Amino acid sequence: MSDTPEFSRRVKLARIGAEPYRQRISASETERAALARRFDLVSLDRFEAAVELIPRSQRTILLRADFEAAFEQRCIVTLDPIAGVLAERFELLYGPPEAEETASSLAGEDIAFEPLVTDEIDIGEAVAQEFSLALPPFPRNPEIQLERQTDAESGAASNPFAGLRWLVDREGGQR
Repeated sequence: MSDTPEFSRRVKLARIGAEPYRQRISASETERAALARRFDLVSLDRFEAAVELIPRSQRTILLRADFEAAFEQRCIVTLDPIAGVLAERFELLYGPPEAEETASSLAGEDIAFEPLVTDEIDIGEAVAQEFSLALPPFPRNPEIQLERQTDAESGAASNPFAGLRWLVDREGGQR
């Protein structure tokens, strides 16, 4: 197994000067297919980002990115494909491991700290990881309505799986 992520875009720290370093990145068809497998997606049709690396001090660098993605996930109820679109913005603060406490307090608690252990930042992998965090964890087709069936006398739920009976009927199975 390779140590290189599916969507790797490494930027050497030496390329970051006093001014912010900016780059637009987008995943190739092969990279999108690999990311779709990694994140258990039906497909990943578009994946692109605008990334900015901003020097904060001699020891820390702020990564700011806006990404967009078009994808399909499986509905947790029917397993049918569901189209999805995401447009998100995030920030990460990079620095030497020993600078984590001081860097985090200066940047604010909303910005996660990533230790720098090499002389480069993989902006592609950072975007891919943030995309995975933004994906809906339980995608469900909005047209699917699960109705809770209750016992007419007591008003209590008759069976916790009664609401899924329609799925068995839909697939031609028997109750």
